[in-house]
This record gives sequence, structure tokens and C-alpha cells, in this order.
Amino acid sequence: MKRAYILVVDDEPDIRRLVQEILEDEGYEVQAAENGAAAREKRRTRRPDLILLDIWMPDVDGVTLLKEWSAEDALAVPVIMISGHGTVETAVEATRLGAYDFLEKPLSMAKLLLTVRRALEADKLRKENLGLRRHVAAVSEPIGKSAVMQRLREQARRIAQHDSWLLIRGEPGSGKEVLARHIHSLSARGEGPFVEVGVASIARENAATELFGAEKEGKVHFGLLEQANGGTLFLDDIADMALTTQAPLLSALETQSFLRVGGAAPVRVNVRVIAATQRDLAQEAAAHRFREDLYYRLNVLTLAIPALREHGEDVPELLNYYVNWFVTHEGLPYRSFTVAAQNRLRHHPWPGNVRELKNLVQRVLILGSGAEIALEEVETALGAVTAPPAAPAGPVTSEFDLPLREARERFEKAYLEHHLRKSGSMVQLAQLTGMERTHLYRKLKSLGINPKQESD
Repeated sequence: MKRAYILVVDDEPDIRRLVQEILEDEGYEVQAAENGAAAREKRRTRRPDLILLDIWMPDVDGVTLLKEWSAEDALAVPVIMISGHGTVETAVEATRLGAYDFLEKPLSMAKLLLTVRRALEADKLRKENLGLRRHVAAVSEPIGKSAVMQRLREQARRIAQHDSWLLIRGEPGSGKEVLARHIHSLSARGEGPFVEVGVASIARENAATELFGAEKEGKVHFGLLEQANGGTLFLDDIADMALTTQAPLLSALETQSFLRVGGAAPVRVNVRVIAATQRDLAQEAAAHRFREDLYYRLNVLTLAIPALREHGEDVPELLNYYVNWFVTHEGLPYRSFTVAAQNRLRHHPWPGNVRELKNLVQRVLILGSGAEIALEEVETALGAVTAPPAAPAGPVTSEFDLPLREARERFEKAYLEHHLRKSGSMVQLAQLTGMERTHLYRKLKSLGINPKQESD
């Protein structure tokens, strides 16, 4: 289990020593800094999980540091302020800047330990909620009672006990990320972070900064590798990674150290790699589109996740699961599939796999009415997805015939419009989707969505 790493910043040696000893006795990993300059350096060297920050120090005050860190990385970790001469105004300012709590000296060690524990738990929950909000369904493990799915879960349990790299192969929408999260949760790293990297969504010119972080003029941006420290790094669509990025990533993961962009000192990390692909990496490597050394490193352990058409007997269970999920989490009306409808869907080829099934369930719950979802409604819903255009000049109606970018934009537009109508405000929309509001406004604008019109 990963031990939380805490940075204690205080200019009083006795307090630093006492707090460090007590926290270490509680099982935390602790480093101490005697002033602002030392705090900046230790934070630059290694990303903490929590910071205890004194306000009054000889070189720079804690509120200034808090403001500096909040501006450069939006306070990626919880900060607890401590002070012997605090005022209400100082506490309000620290809270406004994102501090988790404000403790007064002399410190109550019982209160300090309780606050530290709650801050770490709240941060863990925040990260889990953000991860779940990015995905329409929070599936904890691959669903299905078929022999093929039972075998897959058993293989996942065995692989979770080892820390080797893992490659998951499967068609788009088959549940590769769900399987990766399931393996992470069963592993010794389960209490650590699970960081997903959508390789195809990272701009090639920014890939190094996104993965490795950056340093500029004393400011630090923590990359995805550091965010995954002590946990699992999930590289989705690994075959789409640029060759120029593959070499430094392989080096970083094998040595467990790297340089941030613009940095001078190496950063050490401890991460497990799970990668996913829908393409044949052996063929990609033979065609020189993928590095052979990275392929062989990834190919130590492999899992093939079956397409939904290969275990159609699990379709009724999946339908029931997603109906219940959308009812509970999206507030959609409960409706049940008739036996005839379920039988029809069991024999559907599902080119989009579980993702297609999930979207179909959401569609019929939003657009349909009545207690039951009958065969005719299912046929209509399937036709809306799979029917070809009426004429070559007409609009393309099949989501699976579109280029990836256009299909993604079409779904994002429908998804955000639905949640905007449901929430009625940008604040609630940001909470529902787990998106930062500035990014959300840009996304709505790029998709041609007017927030005022949609929420009216």
C-alpha cells in the first residue's frame, strides 16, 4: 500500500521535528522544510500528497507560497495552513486560495492527525469522483456471467497480484479501461492513484509536457507520470503514441526517473504501466510505426478482452445494469426491456461493443416512454444507429461510419446538451461532468452550444 508523502513547512525546529515524528509514527512518509525556499525546492523535487504550511516564515510567508502554487498547478494536493498569529482575514484569504483547513498554534496533535487524515481522504474522493464523472458509467468490474467473462475476471485477479507491465487488447468500446481499473483496484497499488492517459487526445507538440511535466522560472507543472506515482498509469490507445514520445517514455518507465521539460534534476517515480490497444502492435512494430523495444516491454503480460458479440448471453445483464445506473445517477425514468427486446439485442452484432449498448440504453430512456421497452422501439433505436444514409448527399446517421473526431464531437454535443438541460446552470453542469468551468465554456463554444438557450 502506498504511504502518503507529507511535506511539513515551518521555521520553528521544535515544531518541525515534533510534527515529523508524530506523522511518521502514524505511517506517513515525511520531509521537512525550514523556510519558503526549501519548501519550493522539496516540492519541485518530489510532488507531495499533502503540505502542512506555516504562514509566518523569515523569507516568504505561507500565503504567498499558497498563491504561487495555486496559480501554477491549481493546488493539485491539499494544503493545511498553520499559524501562531493568524487572523480571520488571513484564514479567509488562505481558504479562498484553496487551502483545505487552517490550524492554530499551539497545535493539538490529535486535531492535526484528524485533519491530515480527512484531507487525504477528501482528496482521494475528489480524484475518484473526477475519474468517474469523465465516464458515463462507473463499472467496478467487467460484467457478465458467461464462461468467457468469468475466465477474464479470473485472469485479472491473477495478474493483479504481480507488478509487471500489462497490455490489454480489444475492440473499441469493449471495456479495456474498466478492466484496467479493476486490475488496479485488486492490486497492492489499489489505494494509489489510477491515472488515465488518452494517448490519441494528447497533442504531439505538448506530449512531453503532459507526460513529464515542466519547470519554468521556478514554477512547476506536475505531469501525468508524477500524478500516477505510487499507483497505475493507464495508457489508452498506446499505438497512437508518436515515435518521438515513445523513446523517452520507455526510458522513464524502465528507470523510474525522468527530467521535466526545462528541468535540470531528475524526478523519481514508482508506477505500474497498463496499456491498451485496438491494433496489432506486432504489426505496427514490423511496419516501424511502433518501437520494437517498447512493444516487447509491454508484451510481458497480455489480456484479450472479448467483443460483446462473443458473449451475447451477457447482454440482458448489461442492459439491466445500465438501466439501473442511468436511473440512479442520471435521474432517468425506469423502464424494463421486454423478453423479445432482450432476445433481439442478444443477437445484435454490436459493432460498438459495450459502449454501443450503453448509449442505446441511455437513448431509449431519454427518448422513450412507458414502463416497457418493446421490440419495435429497440428496432427503431438500432436503426437510428446502424442505418446507412438515405442518399449520398444526406447526413451520415451512423456513429460508427464517422471519423473518430466527428463521432466524438457528435456524442459530446448530445451529452453536454442533455446535462445542461438537466442541470440548468453552468455550475451544476461542471459538477455533473467533472470539468473545470473555463475548459467547459471553451468546449461548449467549440461545439456550438449556447448555455443560455439550452438551459432555458
